Amino acid sequence: MPEPVTPVTFPPAFLWGAATSAYQIEGAVREDGRTPSIWDTFSHTPGRTAGGETGDVAVDHYHRYRDDVALMADLGLTAYRFSVSWSRVQPTGRGPAVQRGLDFYRRLVDELLAHGIKPALTLYHWDLPQELEDAGGWPERDTALRFAEYAQIMGEALGDRVEQWITLNEPWCSAFLGYGSGVHAPGRTDPAASLRAAHHLNLAHGLGTSALRAAMPARNSVAVSLNSSVVRPVSQDPADLSAARRIDDLANGVFHGPMLHGTYPEGLFAATASVTDWSYVLDGDLALIKQPLDALGLNYYTPALVSAAETVTDGPRADGHGASSHSPWPGADDVAFHQTPGERTEMGWTIDPTGLHDLIMRYVREAPGLPIYITENGAAYDDKPDPDGRVHDPERIAYLHGHLAAVRRAITDGADVRGYYLWSLMDNFEWAYGYGKRFGAVYVDYATLERTPKSSARWYGEAARTGVLPGVATE
Repeated sequence: MPEPVTPVTFPPAFLWGAATSAYQIEGAVREDGRTPSIWDTFSHTPGRTAGGETGDVAVDHYHRYRDDVALMADLGLTAYRFSVSWSRVQPTGRGPAVQRGLDFYRRLVDELLAHGIKPALTLYHWDLPQELEDAGGWPERDTALRFAEYAQIMGEALGDRVEQWITLNEPWCSAFLGYGSGVHAPGRTDPAASLRAAHHLNLAHGLGTSALRAAMPARNSVAVSLNSSVVRPVSQDPADLSAARRIDDLANGVFHGPMLHGTYPEGLFAATASVTDWSYVLDGDLALIKQPLDALGLNYYTPALVSAAETVTDGPRADGHGASSHSPWPGADDVAFHQTPGERTEMGWTIDPTGLHDLIMRYVREAPGLPIYITENGAAYDDKPDPDGRVHDPERIAYLHGHLAAVRRAITDGADVRGYYLWSLMDNFEWAYGYGKRFGAVYVDYATLERTPKSSARWYGEAARTGVLPGVATE
């Protein structure tokens, strides 16, 4: 007889959440005083997104948020991570808030709390007000100062009701996909600007953290969400190990170094010396950036496999971040990225739960004692309703089971992981991919905007209600 399977059980206080971001779901881009963000501009620029698709309507969460919150409650979720549209609250990125914009988030938070769902608010998920980009964007120091003012506005408005705060989501993407490879808004391709942007995003995090703490009750938690890469060398050859270290510095150390340790990796300066002189790192900046954190958010999808390149190529970079003739890795054009073996999602990303375990345990070492939340993890599949209108996604259930089991292994190994936010609550605008990639646990019919929970949503809801992972069978 087969050995009985030991149930995968989570601590009682573990948060079971889902995540979204403002531009991907809200729509209503011209309502109640909202002005364009860089993603409005980017998505309306021909050739930037698949099929020229935009977030103008997205999934109309702005008007349907009550129904969406009721759906979360029906599924059994205990937490919801969302982001605020900066230009909905502060249309020019400067000056006083527009109360109509703030009121939407007040209503959303009140609705969540009324349903017993813990709100987790992300201040910045890539949608910089266009006026700030016109003034130079993240490569300019002033943008970090503007972010601190915005953080203060939000902290004063919602700090009495929201206890979990996240300053930035995936600043790596903002800096290196937005200003390096150009596959994300604002679509610039300037390696030096991408490194300047990275520093000023770090500075924004530090200043924003201080502003939040000054504006909110001391009980509130301030964190950041990093899409730290699990970088693995193809071999133990010294050249491949060196390549992996350089990518690790550019993917991880450039952010967690200043935020957690108050320093940039020395290897980063050496590797990028031909790109920038780092003169924009001013005396006192690192102390401003290294603010004590209450928690750390980690986003994980797939590991990276790298080697020293035999030849430097000017072709598209196959690094999992979109095809571009411009690299998002300044100073690392002699590093090759390889497809990791194994099954892949619709994004072409290899499924490897061991990477999530490795990532968590790395940050147990990087920041001992700091609570961790998995603030994004999920998979895109080509989901379609069956003739009865049901949406079965057994691949996503298997993906979630594997990655949540990896989280539980990390907890067993001593990690203080306090929650998991599935990406994403529902299908939505997937940035440059338009509406062609479905990450949601809830299916959205883009013609009618009708929401239909997939089988993975019911599976995840059962895990949330019981604290035990169900089996992977869908029937």
